[in-house]
Amino acid sequence: MKGNRRGALLGLPMTLWTAVFVGIVLLYLLALSFFTPTGEGYGVQPGFTLENYRRLLSPAYLQVLGKSLLLAFYTTLICLGLGYPFGYCMARAGRRWRGILMLLVIVPFWTNALVRIYGWKILLMGNGPVNDLLMALHLTDKPLKLLNTYGAVLLGMVYALIPFMILPVYSSVEKMDWSLVAAARDMGAGPMRAFVTVTLPLTAPGAMAGVVLTFVPAIGLFFISDLLGGATDMYVGNLVRDQMLKAKDLPFAAAVSVVLLILTLLILRLYRRFGGDSGDMTLF
Repeated sequence: MKGNRRGALLGLPMTLWTAVFVGIVLLYLLALSFFTPTGEGYGVQPGFTLENYRRLLSPAYLQVLGKSLLLAFYTTLICLGLGYPFGYCMARAGRRWRGILMLLVIVPFWTNALVRIYGWKILLMGNGPVNDLLMALHLTDKPLKLLNTYGAVLLGMVYALIPFMILPVYSSVEKMDWSLVAAARDMGAGPMRAFVTVTLPLTAPGAMAGVVLTFVPAIGLFFISDLLGGATDMYVGNLVRDQMLKAKDLPFAAAVSVVLLILTLLILRLYRRFGGDSGDMTLF
């Protein structure tokens, strides 16, 4: 009883912090999504209306949501294809190389993501280093259009989010009981079969955690498409930003945000439903 009371007291500051800076904000966002804009600046008229959510069902906004989900899917798929082998090899590397590889993954976090994406913008410009190298190697006669393309946006998304795939996989592989793999090999399983039947299932929770940590933020990132895509395509993150800063329609922006929040909760629910372990996200 005394230990439970002490634990509750120790957790009280975090509970209050969460209630004030998360719970109240989310409740306000939910209430705001049912209000009506006054048309004068950021003014809103309290009340209850579903018009903001009905607007989201229009073909134009459904297309924006579909494009955002597709971009997030491609980003997650590429991050999984690149991040799983990297995380696996990093966990299996020697102590010295493991530290070097971990440093390579973590160092980008020391710099603001916006600055790093600006770096990619410079690299992909028509007169940037990438085009200069391609022409110097006589692989092309004129600068290629690398910037302001869908591929550039996808590249930026993968670059920004792949650490969130690598680290959970690394954590999962590092904690794995390798005696099970040895037992499978002793029973006649080849390297590939041992990987598919033993290693892959045991590291699947880490990969699933990486999928969630990659897919969820990929839906809402907007500055990458602005910088590398030239803002030619509209995604959900751009929609929320434009409704807040340009249209000054706070209720509609709140409605879009609530839909994104519900989508995130559904993804987390599916993650837990299919065996996800919150311990695989402890690095974050």
